[in-house]
Amino acid sequence: MIRRRAAGNGALLIHPPAAKACEPPGGIARLAGALRRHGIACRLWDANLEGQLALAAEAARSGSGADTWTRRAAGKLPENLPALRSTGLYARPERYRRAVADLNRLVAEAARPFGVRLTLADYEAGDLSPVRSADLLRAAAEPEANPFHRWFSRRLDEVLAETPVAMVGLSLNYLSQALTTFALIGLIRRVAPRLPIVLGGGLVTSWLRRPGWRSPFAGLVDAAIAGPGEEALLALLRRDHDGGCDRPDLAGLPLADYLAPGPVLPYSASSGCWWRRCSFCPEGAEGNPYRPVPPRRAAAELHALTERFRPALIHLLDNALSPAHLAALAAEPPGAPWYGFTRITPQLADPAFCLRLKDSGCIMLKLGLESADPGVLAALQKGVDPATAAAVLANLAAAGIASYVYLLFGTPAETPAAARRTLVFTAEHAREIGFLNAAIFNLPAYGPDTDALDTGEFYDGDLSLYKRFVHPQGWHRGEVRRFLEREFRKEPAIAAILRRDPPLFTSNHAPFLVMASAVSPSSPQPG
Repeated sequence: MIRRRAAGNGALLIHPPAAKACEPPGGIARLAGALRRHGIACRLWDANLEGQLALAAEAARSGSGADTWTRRAAGKLPENLPALRSTGLYARPERYRRAVADLNRLVAEAARPFGVRLTLADYEAGDLSPVRSADLLRAAAEPEANPFHRWFSRRLDEVLAETPVAMVGLSLNYLSQALTTFALIGLIRRVAPRLPIVLGGGLVTSWLRRPGWRSPFAGLVDAAIAGPGEEALLALLRRDHDGGCDRPDLAGLPLADYLAPGPVLPYSASSGCWWRRCSFCPEGAEGNPYRPVPPRRAAAELHALTERFRPALIHLLDNALSPAHLAALAAEPPGAPWYGFTRITPQLADPAFCLRLKDSGCIMLKLGLESADPGVLAALQKGVDPATAAAVLANLAAAGIASYVYLLFGTPAETPAAARRTLVFTAEHAREIGFLNAAIFNLPAYGPDTDALDTGEFYDGDLSLYKRFVHPQGWHRGEVRRFLEREFRKEPAIAAILRRDPPLFTSNHAPFLVMASAVSPSSPQPG
């Protein structure tokens, strides 16, 4: 039943499925802080968390006639949910993996009748693509074809009634969210046809900053925002940003319901990237400026937020934490364990500095090494060499900080010989690497580096962010994939690292495994 709604000047901010439901969404939390500080009522709705839990419960209720695995997962759901929210499970990696697999089985089974391959981290619809605007418009026109529709059609009216709003904003950051975001937009249009809808987030920013962008969503979406949205959203609500400090505000989010052993505080000390020199960098191609919070202010804000929300873990969301921000964290610890992404720099090659980071609460650092071949690193303009990378890995391990290393194979400068040098480096430093992500390079759809290559269409879709390319070294995608499957992942020392990676939740849950194991990152981790 659709209730009559009172008009208001507030905003409803929505985080749609499907994404990892293990921490509050940082984007809408930041926007809420800005709106509330300017006196605007704001309702946060984590539709991703609610939707995944609703689908799991639905599958559990109807699991009596299902296969053996689904019946077991249904029976274990009352045990697995509280276990994923407690520290003890993360000290038992095999039991942890079973709990994640069982929960994932339930959401997958709930979505299967809709022709959707749904996991706790991804969403794929067989006949619809998130990179085709026509398919997104179809998702909006047919919201009942989405597996989350039953839940959303019950919840949306309740949520809209809780805070009289003048606007609905949806945060669309990942391709895995796109089809459900538009299904939700279609439902909102049916329930509240006059309510303005605003779209923002990382994926929307990439669309808007494409050369020659013309929106195919006119009439469905009233406004779209590129980049940090505080000032733009306030302007749409007829307020001027006062230039003050906007901190994330988690009030109203169900902090006890996330799939993590305690609240996680998401915080961005900057937007954009302080380095901005890497080849094929989307930050540069999209023209995203680097906008840091002054380091000492960021450290003070984190301490204040920790006092307020008492998080079990702080997740620093920056593309890369700058040396200045790392130094500020080391000097003024935030008061809770923390982790984030950073570049490999001479700063981390200082053993004493790594020890200070550990003392400040640093549990894990994610490191974008990409390659261990000097020529590839130089061509990618990473500003790092293998010797520095080796020193950083050794220092972090000695300090008790886990490293989550990211490698990228198949870049235009790489050859099979260069890839094997990365394999050798990784195996030699396996005891110093806590976790590992080995991916195949995707060429951004535009930018000066892309223009220099012989390219073609990567996806069949007008919203694709990538292009296919002819590899200058003849090291083509199929050969890269075979190398990873037959050589890299089969190397025993590397295979042992890969087995430690938390399924589906990957780097978001890795710090909890590190804290629960009470094992130095330089020692073999349980797995």
